[in-house]
Amino acid sequence: MKSILYKISTSLLASLVLLSTVSFTIDKHFCCDELMDLAIFSSAEDCGMVSHDYGDEDTIVAKVCCENHQTFIQGQDELVKVNNLLGLEQVAFIATFTFSYIGLFAESTERVTPFQYYTSPLLVQDIH
Repeated sequence: MKSILYKISTSLLASLVLLSTVSFTIDKHFCCDELMDLAIFSSAEDCGMVSHDYGDEDTIVAKVCCENHQTFIQGQDELVKVNNLLGLEQVAFIATFTFSYIGLFAESTERVTPFQYYTSPLLVQDIH
């Protein structure tokens, strides 16, 4: 069980590092304000409508109904390996705290007699 959980957690962390470092582009093609094509990692396909270019001399202005939007998502470029090693004092504190905290909830099945190894005092006279 522990091995399976270990493998799952390492796979999730490795995929998290991979996804955070990958850069990609989302390309959208709109025609008449309606999304016609969406592409990730490549360019979106054209809808097939031909936009006519009338030149600079004509007074007619053609309204282009198609638009392309590109969204570039940049991943993390630099990964820094951090070694936060605990000092001797922190390790000693954590070990002491852990053992004392676990000791609070441990049940003892043996009966402890604290005066087992002491002899009784000498009596001058018997009270009873």
